[in-house]
Amino acid sequence: MSPAPATAAIPGYLAGTWKADPAHCRISFSLRFLTLGTERGRFTDCDATIVTREEPQRSALTATIDVASIDTGNEKRDTHLRSADYLDAENHPTMSYRSTGIHPSGDGWTVDGDLTLHGVTRQVPLAVEVNGFGPGASGAQQAAFFATADIDRRDFGITARTDGGGVLVGYKVSISLVIQAVLQK
Repeated sequence: MSPAPATAAIPGYLAGTWKADPAHCRISFSLRFLTLGTERGRFTDCDATIVTREEPQRSALTATIDVASIDTGNEKRDTHLRSADYLDAENHPTMSYRSTGIHPSGDGWTVDGDLTLHGVTRQVPLAVEVNGFGPGASGAQQAAFFATADIDRRDFGITARTDGGGVLVGYKVSISLVIQAVLQK
């Protein structure tokens, strides 16, 4: 008996080109701060396209994020994070992600891909859950995804420290993405 096709495990799965709906997307991050607590933030401006194929493993994802759209709820901190000490938004205004492969993993999927941040490109896998496919409130076909990844900011040349040499902001950055996308005609 041959295994069921991967699409059978994704109710309502549709092949097509999907654009992220900015009103229903959240790209957030968290990291240690002063080794005392966790700081959280998000990026408010992103553009993502997901192309689902009949065979999900052949699907693709591209995304671009405006790093100046960082929002931690503290404008002074946001300004510092946009500076050359961290994201250097003036010289590196966007970060981007481009998938290079997709495969089933446990109860979900792993999207392998290249993240370009701060002018440096590194491979970063995303652990992805497909939340579903179906008609949204407007009647348009929508797809919803949740993804997570961890990166080390030093891998991207972001190495800022305090004047005393201690770490002000942790090196490990946990990223989560909640993406709702609309099927394009």
